[in-house]
Amino acid sequence: MAQSTAIDPAARASIVGIETKFQNISSIGSFLPQRIAVIGQGDSLAIYATTKKQVLSALEVGQTYGFGSPLHLAVSKILPANGDGVGSIPVTVYPLEDAGTGIAAAGDITPVGTQSITSTYRVAINNILSNAFSITTVDTIATIVTKMTAAINGVVEMPVIATDSTTLVDLVAKWAGESSDDLKIAMIGDITTGVTFALTQFTGGAVNPDVQVALDQFGETWETLVLNCLNKSDTIALDKYDTFGEGRWLSTVKKPCVVFSGETTASVTTATTIPATRKNDRTNSQLVAPGSDELPFVVAARQLARIAVVAENNPPTGYNGKIADQLVPGVDADQWDYLERDDAIKKGSSTATVENSNIVLGDITTFYHPDGQEVPAYRYVVNIIKLQNIIYLLDATFMADEWRAAPLLPDGTPTVNPNARTPGSARAEVAGILDFLGQWAFISNAAEAKKLTVAQIDISNPNRLDIETTVKLSGNSRIIAITQNFTYFFGGL
Repeated sequence: MAQSTAIDPAARASIVGIETKFQNISSIGSFLPQRIAVIGQGDSLAIYATTKKQVLSALEVGQTYGFGSPLHLAVSKILPANGDGVGSIPVTVYPLEDAGTGIAAAGDITPVGTQSITSTYRVAINNILSNAFSITTVDTIATIVTKMTAAINGVVEMPVIATDSTTLVDLVAKWAGESSDDLKIAMIGDITTGVTFALTQFTGGAVNPDVQVALDQFGETWETLVLNCLNKSDTIALDKYDTFGEGRWLSTVKKPCVVFSGETTASVTTATTIPATRKNDRTNSQLVAPGSDELPFVVAARQLARIAVVAENNPPTGYNGKIADQLVPGVDADQWDYLERDDAIKKGSSTATVENSNIVLGDITTFYHPDGQEVPAYRYVVNIIKLQNIIYLLDATFMADEWRAAPLLPDGTPTVNPNARTPGSARAEVAGILDFLGQWAFISNAAEAKKLTVAQIDISNPNRLDIETTVKLSGNSRIIAITQNFTYFFGGL
């Protein structure tokens, strides 16, 4: 044991000295703090900086980047007003501006006919409801259009702007780009009372912004979970996320992340078209709600909120069964059966089911599924979270003051220097981490991993310590197979 510094070594008078010092042991016994990054556009009419900004509420996002914008709608599912969101997990917005040549998608609603009795209606844009408006028996088409326009524009969360064009209501998205084509119009109300509505669904959105503007701002911040508010079919953006994500795995960066996009296509074949081709992509992931009229990035935002809380509080645990409330699912006929879900996973897609009218998370995967890997190493997002935590613990330990620039000595070398470290010291540090990982079910082989951990001073560089350890990640109970045998009682003894 090194000599205590509580009393000056030169002192001789009797005294009991106790020195209180902070010892940083947070690397053992703590999880990686999760962080959420939201990459998306504000309202085309809003004026805002494109520098990243940590936000505390959807209201703040709406006031800064425009209500009804992708950023606002996404954060409203991550930090909803009722408090059922991600709590204290930091949420940072990485704003994108419309591309200079971007075009906003447009649609329209044309009322037709004469009303026989007074009835009340609402316009729904991706399940966001307008104010209620009534149509009476004396209302002209022009009057109906005026009422509809006011009802739509009266809801600040609406992702569109309505214009009174006398014979129809013109609608334009609040942002430009291909992702605005995902807007959907529906009418709620009795259409058997005279007036009907011809709907022209949104089309014409073109040219998404460049996500590189956002990615360049990550820097040293470890954003663990990223929400992509662009459409998943923007493969240029997916390529940039993939390239960026691979860089975050580098040994000199040590900050891997997962980027989530949304998918609402009912056909499993169509929904998996892009993931199926991106077999080595361990950064991108799609979160699904088959047949839902929600905006895809809204689906991803709400499911991400559920994933983030588990990853923060108990990272070895998966996400199957978590309820993504505040979303309206597709009809029963659009839901994927077991064989379709199995097919989706094998092609790189996450899955979801509908239970009691709620969207329920299934297997959450990345796109990663290389040919020849029966158990793809980076398929499940929960395993990425486990690896993030292992990296975090190792990094926190060996980047601590006790190890940075410490004198390195061979094992067994006598020393009085309290700062000196040996390969055995490194093995002990790793052993402590492995015990913690085993106790919390990150890994299944703590004892074996400790025996196999190797540390040595490099034979050609006295300033280099080489450490190697191998862990076996724990599994998660995704499949439970039960054999139920039975027979009959035939009497007798």
